[in-house]
Amino acid sequence: MAKLPTVAIIGRPNTGKSTLFNRLIGERRAIVSEVAGTTRDHVAHRISSDEVDYLLVDTGGMGGGTEDQDFEDDVHQQSLLALEHADLILFLVDGRSELTASDYTILDNLRKKRRKHVPVILVVTKMDDPQVIDQTLPKFYELGLGDSVIGISAPHRIGIENLSNAIEKMLKELHFGKYEEVINEDNPKVSIIGKPNVGKSSIVNAFMSESQRKSSPLLVSDVAGTTRDATDTEIKYQGKSFTLTDTAGLKKNDTNIEDIERFATLRTIQSLERADVAVLVVDAKEGISRQDKRIASLAIEAGTGLVIMVNKIDLLTPEERKKLYTDIEDALPFCRFAPVIPCSAKTREGLLHLFDTIGEIAENRARRIPTSELNSWFQSTTYGTPLRSNSKANYVTQVETNPPTFVTFVKEPKDVPVSDLRFLDNRIREKFNFEGTPIRWITKKKETKD
Repeated sequence: MAKLPTVAIIGRPNTGKSTLFNRLIGERRAIVSEVAGTTRDHVAHRISSDEVDYLLVDTGGMGGGTEDQDFEDDVHQQSLLALEHADLILFLVDGRSELTASDYTILDNLRKKRRKHVPVILVVTKMDDPQVIDQTLPKFYELGLGDSVIGISAPHRIGIENLSNAIEKMLKELHFGKYEEVINEDNPKVSIIGKPNVGKSSIVNAFMSESQRKSSPLLVSDVAGTTRDATDTEIKYQGKSFTLTDTAGLKKNDTNIEDIERFATLRTIQSLERADVAVLVVDAKEGISRQDKRIASLAIEAGTGLVIMVNKIDLLTPEERKKLYTDIEDALPFCRFAPVIPCSAKTREGLLHLFDTIGEIAENRARRIPTSELNSWFQSTTYGTPLRSNSKANYVTQVETNPPTFVTFVKEPKDVPVSDLRFLDNRIREKFNFEGTPIRWITKKKETKD
């Protein structure tokens, strides 16, 4: 099976990375969350063309630009990680301003950190006037990144086709092509995700048969990150097969715990591209960490089903368990649709609940609501509410499953606040069973009669 190449977008803050990302994937993607920090990391989307497929990764800004130093350091390191593992790099600079010290810092990192064979496309953004592009680009060739310098304006679609063609051309020159994977619809793919040393491998080992454990046990250790590669294991339960993928937490030469966590994040992104359901494993004794929030947001962005497995529950008293469930709900308000399964890889308590839960989530992700029933719900739900007068929506339809995706047709899509979509999300979950699956909402401008 051909490898799915990674194309990373990097650059200092406010150079238009997210705008370009949204333009290339053809839709606006954002995580709706009340928790600060859930969108600090990579956002990824698979792009398919006639000849080549690739994973486009949008990273946080490098080189500063905010007042939160901890935030900057974390985002910078995440971007470095994407840079080091990408197959093609899009380096964005602002064409309307002079190069800054941050730009030159990134340029230095590009020369030192990326793998030598990995090409770079220098993307000059905010080129809103096509007449000045030819006069602006020559000065950027002096940076010595090669001949691939392309001027664009993502909001105005200027240069986007040229950039897309250049990406595909370079990937084909690197011998990448169509990414084909044999998918068994009756064999759910389950990604076991979470920060290092929470017991992911122990849980998968507990599911394995005795013969499987003897032939290919997963490495279990008190040292964080001892799983070095994403590993597939097929588990059979009540006559049905499940493919469990334990995500990697460590590069062979990594010893720094922060490097391990960052590498785990990148591998999590890649694993989620293949998954139907993500199982976020958290440590019952440690509770929810910032890394747990980060990884949960990646699963939601990927559109996979989500289960939260609380491992090492045998170490808690009944009172501690009750408090933990409250803490999880408070720490992960954007994951309240995800079922929580207390378990212990050591005693096997609660483990078998996972497979029935995965089956239910798979059904919920594939659920399609008839348009007549959906609009009846929509009209009764929005009648007399501020949402009705604000958005002026009069029609809703489901356009996709896996995950369920709904389109509302409104007078002015830009005027619909996130709170309105959150309201719809909560209400539709009350009416229909969408436990365990994220829901996507798209607003489109309704056509008006002349």
